[in-house]
Amino acid sequence: MKRAALTSRLMGLLLLATAYPSAGFAQDTLQPYQLVRSLQLVQDRIAAGDHAAMPMQAKLLEMTDARLRAADAEDFKDPRNFRALLVYGMSGGNPVTVEAAVSRAASDPRNLAMAKGVIDYLNGRPGEAIEALRPIDPMALPGDLGAFLALVKGSLLATDQPATALTLFDEAKLLSPGTLVEEAALRRSVGIAVTQGDAARFALASTQYVERYLYSPYASQFADSFVSGVIALHMSISQDKLADITSMMDPEREKVIYLRIARRAAIDGMSDLSAFASARAEQGRDGNTNQGDPRALLYSSLSTVTSDTIEDVRAKLGKIDRSRLSDGDRALLDAAQTIAGEVVAPPASPPAANPAPAAVVPSPEPEVAATDAAGLPPVEGAVPEQTAVAPSLDTAAAAPNASTPATDTATVLPAPAASASADTTDPTDAAMTKTRRQLDLIDQMLGAAPK
Repeated sequence: MKRAALTSRLMGLLLLATAYPSAGFAQDTLQPYQLVRSLQLVQDRIAAGDHAAMPMQAKLLEMTDARLRAADAEDFKDPRNFRALLVYGMSGGNPVTVEAAVSRAASDPRNLAMAKGVIDYLNGRPGEAIEALRPIDPMALPGDLGAFLALVKGSLLATDQPATALTLFDEAKLLSPGTLVEEAALRRSVGIAVTQGDAARFALASTQYVERYLYSPYASQFADSFVSGVIALHMSISQDKLADITSMMDPEREKVIYLRIARRAAIDGMSDLSAFASARAEQGRDGNTNQGDPRALLYSSLSTVTSDTIEDVRAKLGKIDRSRLSDGDRALLDAAQTIAGEVVAPPASPPAANPAPAAVVPSPEPEVAATDAAGLPPVEGAVPEQTAVAPSLDTAAAAPNASTPATDTATVLPAPAASASADTTDPTDAAMTKTRRQLDLIDQMLGAAPK
């Protein structure tokens, strides 16, 4: 209730200011801390899924930047205005504006040291920023400033000190629940948990993110980290836990997530996970199934293409409508059909006695499109989401990409090593050897396909 009342008062001030034709009225009427606080509230609404607030955010950014550029030493005697300047900077504000305003401000040494760290952060000098901000404890600062400082320090330390970064992200969430700061802290915690191999932390952060920020403009970044995390930690995360997390999504987002997981799992040879994700994608929700989706049919077939049910798999593959697949998925379909054809092909004729050695010409590998064309939405990426037209918490310094798969080469079926004593004149052995070579080739094709 108190938060809603504060939002209403600040929005009223903003509307009053913007209603006047003179921009100078807004600069004279509103203090920097009022504008920055209004900006934070609008960004928090956007993080919660209110994308209609984006035009208001753009206007607030323009007004805040102008007001801070015009602020003088007298303005910054109010500590709220100096804190607002630092918050604006750590939100990804204009570094030129921040540096010029700091040069006019008179403050205590700790605040000036913090300001130097913020300026280094904005100007892409992470080493200097870490050194300047290292001795400052976010928990000892006012909540609004401490939350942003914890987020910035965590982002700077994420690569070299991931455990420390996770602690800082926890502090950011504690100091600023329900805000864009918490959204960013949770999203980055998911990626770091994957690199740390911490399945419990990954599941907790993912659950919290889906509960609170599924409709954030930055949710597509979470989706990337989540899919990669499920693949990387598949031995540590139960299918029941995965289903619990995705059940909080709307049906369309849940389907896309499962299709992405099924595709990655099939390419990486994780047949159980691929079968589970494909089945969940086909199952749908509330009586609305997705059994006609060719992507689910394809991914569920990939990991079983060399099984005892090969004829059934071939029949399923033959029914898939290629025109509804992206370029990358057409390449996967071709690979799967090639393998299926080799498995059921009759053994080659016995070679002639003492044949002359023939030169082995390797089969050329087909080129696989790196970018998928239109059709059904390609599962290589999440459903596109528009990010806020504003300096976000991600623009000044990017968090490390923790979701990169551990391997680039996929294996649908590991080919057993050929025995040194095998009789190569046996037609059955010759057929098996040929099939293994084909499997190796298809593995390379799948590894080259876009993930």
